[in-house]
Amino acid sequence: MDDRGALYGDAAFARHTLVVIDFEGLTPQGRPLVPVEVGACAVKASGGDLAEVWRFESLMAPPAGVPVTPWDVRQTGITEAMLATAPPAEQVIAALDDRLTEPPYRLVAHHAATEAALIAGLRSWCPRLAAVPLLDTVRLARHLYPRLPSHSLDTLLAHLGIPRPAGRHRALPDAEVTARLLRRLLAEGGRTRWRSLHDLDAIGGLAPKRPPHRPSEQPGLF
Repeated sequence: MDDRGALYGDAAFARHTLVVIDFEGLTPQGRPLVPVEVGACAVKASGGDLAEVWRFESLMAPPAGVPVTPWDVRQTGITEAMLATAPPAEQVIAALDDRLTEPPYRLVAHHAATEAALIAGLRSWCPRLAAVPLLDTVRLARHLYPRLPSHSLDTLLAHLGIPRPAGRHRALPDAEVTARLLRRLLAEGGRTRWRSLHDLDAIGGLAPKRPPHRPSEQPGLF
């Protein structure tokens, strides 16, 4: 068995479905990122490679009072008119959560801390999704290519010769190209870095993000 086969032959890795996920959002001044689109591409080990199992994408209506700025439109191409008829975020994320019917899972994202934070903010509607550990392709890439000046998605695509998708900065195209990046990272790292899911978790793993603890109000003593 070659080094790549060692990872794909790992029983824990083979059991897991990897859900490569990406959010696009609005950037209102003085507020956290507001998600307005999600894309996910679920893949699983099959024959020494990753085979797609399912995919999911949807726009999400932002809360009232959150504008779509010209910068947002330039970045993603998502306009206010496109979001006017989109379902609310809680409905979309609940529908994605409903897809997680055959555990175990790992979420995969590029700079996964961002996705973890957005999912944590929506956890009331996606309890299964919010409990899934993550793998960060940035962390895996830093481990493989420590001398690269940047580990942004575009830099890694250029370094590895992976074509930049036509819909770059839309959620599903970014999830799909991150899945392509993941395939390359698993193949190249399998030669020297990771031979099991445990190895991947140790190098690129990220625990689900928990929302800040807010103590309940205590009744007055007097």
